[in-house]
Amino acid sequence: MSSMAELSQRHARLQDISGIMTAMKSLSLVEARKLARFIGDQQRMRDNIAAAAADFLQFHPDIGAADVRPAAAKLVLIGSERGFCGNFNERVVQALHKLAPEYGATSIVVVGHRLSARLAEDARVTARLDGPTVTEDVPVVLERLVDALHDMPSASAAGPMTLLCLGHDQHGEPALTTLLPLPRPGVPAPRGDAPQLLLPPAAFYGELLQQFLLTALVGQLYTSLAAESHQRLAHMERALDRLDQTLARLALKRNALRQERIVEEIEVILSSAMAFDERE
Repeated sequence: MSSMAELSQRHARLQDISGIMTAMKSLSLVEARKLARFIGDQQRMRDNIAAAAADFLQFHPDIGAADVRPAAAKLVLIGSERGFCGNFNERVVQALHKLAPEYGATSIVVVGHRLSARLAEDARVTARLDGPTVTEDVPVVLERLVDALHDMPSASAAGPMTLLCLGHDQHGEPALTTLLPLPRPGVPAPRGDAPQLLLPPAAFYGELLQQFLLTALVGQLYTSLAAESHQRLAHMERALDRLDQTLARLALKRNALRQERIVEEIEVILSSAMAFDERE
């Protein structure tokens, strides 16, 4: 049987771990709530830009009409920078093997150290970026991601590249999203309603694509980070439940051991008293 000192030391260590995990759980909850405020606004901004692009293309259907082969696609994978989030990154890897091959992506940009480690041998990976750990990291990660996508559409681009993103959606499930090219409207609008532009149509569309892409990438980073926070929160809750059970068992064992020691001490005292009475 473990000694009282060993049981007390282990109980104290587990209590310290419980305090640390509770703090991590609280931080994940704060982060998830903070991100929830951003995601809705970001999605509305993305939808507004996409609607403006669709309206523009109705009057300029030949702008950006070049067909980009799926084999030339670029794929952005978004995982986690930190651990303690269960199978978050494994599910992205599984989705990559299941969903992405049909698109024939020739190059992959991986965001998140933990995910990158799981794709260390994948020759398609052309860039590995540190991912965000908190909301405030997203702008820095976005800048590095844009640099990695060095062939973003320019102001004079005739057509967008094919850009896909694989990460977790708002429901916490891995999802493959096509960011570029944008869907094209089926029927051109009447010519008399064409919007008034201060830039040449091709230049305007190129700038519009860049704004859409930046907004869409930020939304993907926010959504993935929120899903990661929710999964870490659930992971911590399960771990804390198991830890509480372990602490309860240790407390019972320690109390039982203490009672045994007390009984032994009482028996020693009684034996000594009886021996003294017999000598008297």
